[in-house]
Amino acid sequence: MTGMNSIETTAQAVSALLHQGLDGIFGRAVEDKVIGPFSWGDFGASACFILSFLAMHALVAALLHRKKKNLKQDTAVTVEGSETKALHLAVFEAVGRPLYLLIWVFGGYLALAPLLIKLPPGPEANNAREIFGKGFDLGVFGVIVWLFIRLTRVVDLRLEQWAAHSKSTLDEFLVPLLGKALRAVVPVGAFILALPLIGLPPAYNDFAAKASSLLIVGAVAWFLFSSVRSGRDVVLSKYDMTVADNLRARTIHTQVRVITKTIDVALAILTLGSALMVFSEVRHFGASLLASAGLLSIIAGLAAQSTLTNVFAGFQLALAQPIRLDDVVIVEGAWGRVEEITLTYVVIHVWDDTRMVAPLSYFITKPFQNWTRVSANIMGQVHFWADYNLPVNALRPEIGRIIQGCPQWDKRFWNLQVVEASDRAVQLRILATASDSSKAWDLRCQIREEVLAYLQEHYPSSLPRTRATLEDADQLVRAVGGGQRTDGWKTS
Repeated sequence: MTGMNSIETTAQAVSALLHQGLDGIFGRAVEDKVIGPFSWGDFGASACFILSFLAMHALVAALLHRKKKNLKQDTAVTVEGSETKALHLAVFEAVGRPLYLLIWVFGGYLALAPLLIKLPPGPEANNAREIFGKGFDLGVFGVIVWLFIRLTRVVDLRLEQWAAHSKSTLDEFLVPLLGKALRAVVPVGAFILALPLIGLPPAYNDFAAKASSLLIVGAVAWFLFSSVRSGRDVVLSKYDMTVADNLRARTIHTQVRVITKTIDVALAILTLGSALMVFSEVRHFGASLLASAGLLSIIAGLAAQSTLTNVFAGFQLALAQPIRLDDVVIVEGAWGRVEEITLTYVVIHVWDDTRMVAPLSYFITKPFQNWTRVSANIMGQVHFWADYNLPVNALRPEIGRIIQGCPQWDKRFWNLQVVEASDRAVQLRILATASDSSKAWDLRCQIREEVLAYLQEHYPSSLPRTRATLEDADQLVRAVGGGQRTDGWKTS
């Protein structure tokens, strides 16, 4: 309260000088009482304080505006110059509003000081002065904390500028993490430091202690979660999933995401346990539960058997990699891509824009097709039936021309073979390679369409047909009891 007493003494001295000045201007009428113990001079002194701080606010705002305008008009050509300009702008942006509020915290208190001085001695006056004193302390403290929080953004910007010139991967991880740590430490530290200023009654000390502990636990948990996220982003940024050959990238993305989610679950459990341990009642309850831990573990194990199976299956998937993110798979007869892998299930984006959700244990215990397990390259097949009179050797060059004209063909391999012969037709198979399954589908469709059009135009008689041979037409007519042949000849 020493600071408050000095401010009150200063306010009292300045109020006395203002009273003398007002007396000289308006005469003794300024000493007339208006409301209770307050005179026109007291209100005039408060008004003078308010006008003074209003002028101070306008002056500071004008100076900051001028500085920012000069910086924005500065055309820096070097990288260092532009970074320095951006940093100075960030400093002025961060300082501006807290500085305005600080001016009005002091201005408001000094404007009320002449009125507080005139309160008659007694408990009510002392309580009013104590309330305004604590309000002033908290106001100044809050403004300073706000200023530090805004300045952490400036520190973040400076760290980003420094990391941009560094080629170390460790810097890319540590620099954003340091900025996040500052944003967590400043508010928590401010709350803990503000508790003594508030002066809570002793009955609330236990509540304040628990609230501080919970804030610390929450801040540490937030920092750990942020660390995991930053590490994941740094690692994944080195592997691009959009490139054509993304096998290595899909492997790393799958492993990192599964491991990250596992760490998140562990951190969430530790955070919840740490928060509950703050309360003594929970600690006693937990101690009593430990006596029956064996029975509880058996019950929990039986209840969570399927969940634990999927969790362990997730570790197997991360290590063995039977599937990865963006893998092309066929599950339960549906073609799709692996869209998401969680700790308990896998989401398959099916070709018709539906989603299939399968438990992780499915991919450990049941067979499925993975078309991109080793490589995205794939061979497409086109089958069609034709008549026996189709000249296959004459058709083969045309098939080559059709395939070579398809943009989806990756120029690795193509072939035409007769793979089946029935009593009515022959089956031909065309093989052609593509770089991935989507292109292979389009390639097969285009080949099928162009081969069909070619056969219809050049070999229409070679399309599949049904044959029938009549060896004795007269005998057939007599068998059905007719007296007239269908070809117009009469029978005897």
